[in-house]
Amino acid sequence: MGCDGGTIPKRHELVKGPKKVEKVDKDAELVAQWNYCALSQEILRRPIVACELGRLYNKDAVIEFLLDKSSEKPLKAASHIRSIKNVTELKLSDNPAWEGDKGSTKGDKHDDLQRARFICPVVGLEMNGRHRFCFLRSCGCVFSERALKEIKAEVCHTCGAVFQEDDVVVLNGTKGDVELLEARMEERRLRAKLGKKTRKPKAAETVSKPDVPEGGAGPSAVTSRKPEETSLDSREKAGLAPKGTAPGKAGKAPCAAMKRPISDSHQSETYKSLFTSHSSAKRSKEESAHWVTHTSYCF
Repeated sequence: MGCDGGTIPKRHELVKGPKKVEKVDKDAELVAQWNYCALSQEILRRPIVACELGRLYNKDAVIEFLLDKSSEKPLKAASHIRSIKNVTELKLSDNPAWEGDKGSTKGDKHDDLQRARFICPVVGLEMNGRHRFCFLRSCGCVFSERALKEIKAEVCHTCGAVFQEDDVVVLNGTKGDVELLEARMEERRLRAKLGKKTRKPKAAETVSKPDVPEGGAGPSAVTSRKPEETSLDSREKAGLAPKGTAPGKAGKAPCAAMKRPISDSHQSETYKSLFTSHSSAKRSKEESAHWVTHTSYCF
């Protein structure tokens, strides 16, 4: 009983309270959001893209994600990205004060978390997470939200492209911002889906009903005409008169007008005698062939 070297435990050693929740370092969270790809967790390198919810990705990581057909995809980070059209390549402005990896590599370098790689080209704010930044889906330009509010315009501040309120996407926004952007995304995709359905029936109608020029005869009118009428029209167009047409009228065959007797020509009598229509080539009744003779030239 005592003096045996034992110890008596205290109350705080016997009663264990609830575990303390570890607080997330805000600076580390900001660095992860603004400097690392949300899909591959690698450092952001150009070309950098952003989704419709305002998350930053490396473009090659998104392409690999879309090409990967396995079932082990990180769906939480990019489940809403279904094609490369769902992301926008960003036009970022470099920060001239950012040194990057040019400093000391011996371990005595102080990393300034307030210094960012990119800045707002309008007001000069650094894109380090301390200030709200946004981009335009229409052109991909990135600038601070302060610039958007102070300089109100219907065109982009950097490239002059026209944009609407629906084109403004907040980068790495709050939970409320993400919910608003998600609602806009669903509404936009629904409109695009309905637009495709309305365009398909119109395309089918144009294929089934070809355009017929006004004033022209349709296929039924052409087929209902008699073959004699069609042949007559074709002969009239060609300039040939039908049978029974009087000579001298329009439509007379040109070949009939060219035929004329050799006696009317101005050639010599010797030349005219070569033709059968000449008077010297005509025979009398006695000289003509009969049933005894073999040919007309046997007398």
